[in-house]
Amino acid sequence: MSSITLRFLAEPGAVNFGGKVHGGTVMKWIDEAGYACATRWAKRSCVTVSVGSIRFQRPILSGDLVEVEARLAYTGRTSMNISVEVRSGDMKTGQMEVVTECLVVFVALDAEGQPLAVPTWMAETPGDMALAQRVKAHLDSARAKSAV
Repeated sequence: MSSITLRFLAEPGAVNFGGKVHGGTVMKWIDEAGYACATRWAKRSCVTVSVGSIRFQRPILSGDLVEVEARLAYTGRTSMNISVEVRSGDMKTGQMEVVTECLVVFVALDAEGQPLAVPTWMAETPGDMALAQRVKAHLDSARAKSAV
Protein backbone atom coordinates (compact mmCIF):
# COMPACT_ATOMS: atom_id res chain seq x y z
CA MET A 1 0.00 0.00 0.00
CA SER A 2 1.41 3.37 -1.00
CA SER A 3 -0.64 5.69 1.22
CA ILE A 4 -2.12 5.89 4.68
CA THR A 5 -4.39 8.39 6.42
CA LEU A 6 -4.48 8.79 10.19
CA ARG A 7 -7.66 10.37 11.58
CA PHE A 8 -8.26 11.48 15.14
CA LEU A 9 -9.49 14.35 17.30
CA ALA A 10 -7.09 17.02 18.52
CA GLU A 11 -7.12 16.49 22.26
CA PRO A 12 -6.95 19.23 24.92
CA GLY A 13 -3.60 17.87 26.15
CA ALA A 14 -2.00 18.70 22.78
CA VAL A 15 -2.78 22.44 22.87
CA ASN A 16 -0.94 25.47 24.17
CA PHE A 17 -2.38 28.22 26.39
CA GLY A 18 -3.99 29.80 23.34
CA GLY A 19 -6.01 26.65 22.61
CA LYS A 20 -4.02 25.74 19.51
CA VAL A 21 -2.16 22.45 18.93
CA HIS A 22 1.62 22.75 19.44
CA GLY A 23 3.62 22.78 16.18
CA GLY A 24 5.88 20.07 17.59
CA THR A 25 2.85 17.83 18.09
CA VAL A 26 1.88 18.30 14.43
CA MET A 27 5.46 17.43 13.39
CA LYS A 28 5.22 14.25 15.50
CA TRP A 29 2.01 13.30 13.68
CA ILE A 30 3.72 13.91 10.33
CA ASP A 31 6.59 11.62 11.32
CA GLU A 32 4.22 8.91 12.57
CA ALA A 33 2.12 8.90 9.39
CA GLY A 34 5.24 8.95 7.21
CA TYR A 35 6.76 6.09 9.21
CA ALA A 36 3.59 4.00 8.86
CA CYS A 37 3.54 4.58 5.09
CA ALA A 38 7.27 3.86 4.64
CA THR A 39 7.29 0.78 6.85
CA ARG A 40 4.24 -0.64 5.15
CA TRP A 41 5.84 -0.12 1.72
CA ALA A 42 9.30 -1.44 2.61
CA LYS A 43 8.00 -4.16 4.95
CA ARG A 44 10.98 -3.22 7.14
CA SER A 45 11.79 -0.87 9.95
CA CYS A 46 12.49 2.62 8.61
CA VAL A 47 14.07 5.81 9.89
CA THR A 48 13.48 9.44 9.07
CA VAL A 49 16.34 10.98 7.08
CA SER A 50 14.94 14.45 6.37
CA VAL A 51 11.82 16.55 6.55
CA GLY A 52 11.19 19.29 3.98
CA SER A 53 10.06 22.75 4.97
CA ILE A 54 6.96 22.85 7.12
CA ARG A 55 4.92 26.02 7.05
CA PHE A 56 1.77 26.17 9.13
CA GLN A 57 -1.04 27.79 7.16
CA ARG A 58 -3.64 27.74 9.92
CA PRO A 59 -3.91 26.49 13.50
CA ILE A 60 -5.47 23.25 14.67
CA LEU A 61 -7.86 23.78 17.57
CA SER A 62 -8.73 21.45 20.41
CA GLY A 63 -11.59 19.23 19.27
CA ASP A 64 -10.82 19.55 15.56
CA LEU A 65 -10.87 16.43 13.43
CA VAL A 66 -7.34 15.91 12.11
CA GLU A 67 -6.30 13.94 9.02
CA VAL A 68 -2.64 13.24 8.32
CA GLU A 69 -2.27 11.72 4.85
CA ALA A 70 1.07 10.20 3.87
CA ARG A 71 1.58 9.20 0.21
CA LEU A 72 4.57 7.59 -1.40
CA ALA A 73 5.80 10.06 -4.01
CA TYR A 74 9.11 8.62 -5.21
CA THR A 75 11.52 5.81 -4.38
CA GLY A 76 15.26 5.68 -4.73
CA ARG A 77 17.38 2.59 -4.18
CA THR A 78 17.04 2.70 -0.38
CA SER A 79 14.96 5.83 0.17
CA MET A 80 11.27 6.60 0.10
CA ASN A 81 10.08 10.17 -0.46
CA ILE A 82 6.71 10.58 1.19
CA SER A 83 4.39 13.53 0.73
CA VAL A 84 2.47 14.33 3.91
CA GLU A 85 -0.54 16.63 4.07
CA VAL A 86 -2.19 17.63 7.35
CA ARG A 87 -5.81 18.79 7.28
CA SER A 88 -8.16 19.75 10.09
CA GLY A 89 -11.67 21.00 10.59
CA ASP A 90 -14.90 20.90 12.51
CA MET A 91 -16.53 17.46 12.56
CA LYS A 92 -20.01 18.95 12.53
CA THR A 93 -19.53 20.79 9.25
CA GLY A 94 -17.22 18.22 7.66
CA GLN A 95 -15.14 21.01 6.11
CA MET A 96 -11.43 20.26 6.23
CA GLU A 97 -8.67 22.76 5.46
CA VAL A 98 -4.99 22.14 4.77
CA VAL A 99 -2.84 22.98 7.78
CA THR A 100 0.55 22.11 6.31
CA GLU A 101 2.28 19.82 3.86
CA CYS A 102 5.83 18.59 3.49
CA LEU A 103 8.10 15.94 2.03
CA VAL A 104 9.66 13.37 4.37
CA VAL A 105 12.44 10.99 3.35
CA PHE A 106 12.72 7.59 5.03
CA VAL A 107 15.27 4.81 4.60
CA ALA A 108 14.62 1.13 5.27
CA LEU A 109 17.13 -0.64 7.52
CA ASP A 110 18.30 -4.23 7.82
CA ALA A 111 18.84 -6.02 11.17
CA GLU A 112 22.29 -4.39 11.53
CA GLY A 113 20.93 -0.90 10.94
CA GLN A 114 22.30 -0.59 7.40
CA PRO A 115 20.28 0.89 4.50
CA LEU A 116 18.36 -1.71 2.57
CA ALA A 117 16.97 -1.62 -0.98
CA VAL A 118 13.25 -0.87 -1.18
CA PRO A 119 10.70 -1.92 -3.79
CA THR A 120 10.36 0.56 -6.65
CA TRP A 121 7.14 2.55 -6.63
CA MET A 122 5.50 3.41 -9.93
CA ALA A 123 2.95 6.22 -10.18
CA GLU A 124 -0.34 5.06 -11.69
CA THR A 125 -2.73 8.01 -11.53
CA PRO A 126 -2.23 11.45 -13.12
CA GLY A 127 -2.08 12.99 -9.63
CA ASP A 128 0.58 10.52 -8.50
CA MET A 129 2.55 11.10 -11.72
CA ALA A 130 2.51 14.87 -11.20
CA LEU A 131 3.59 14.45 -7.57
CA ALA A 132 6.42 12.09 -8.57
CA GLN A 133 7.63 14.57 -11.21
CA ARG A 134 7.67 17.43 -8.68
CA VAL A 135 9.60 15.33 -6.18
CA LYS A 136 12.08 14.12 -8.81
CA ALA A 137 12.67 17.71 -9.99
CA HIS A 138 13.22 18.79 -6.37
CA LEU A 139 15.72 15.96 -5.81
CA ASP A 140 17.58 16.74 -9.04
CA SER A 141 17.80 20.42 -8.08
CA ALA A 142 19.08 19.59 -4.59
CA ARG A 143 21.71 17.24 -6.01
CA ALA A 144 22.86 19.85 -8.52
CA LYS A 145 23.26 22.45 -5.76
CA SER A 146 25.25 20.07 -3.55
CA ALA A 147 27.59 19.20 -6.45
CA VAL A 148 28.68 22.84 -6.76
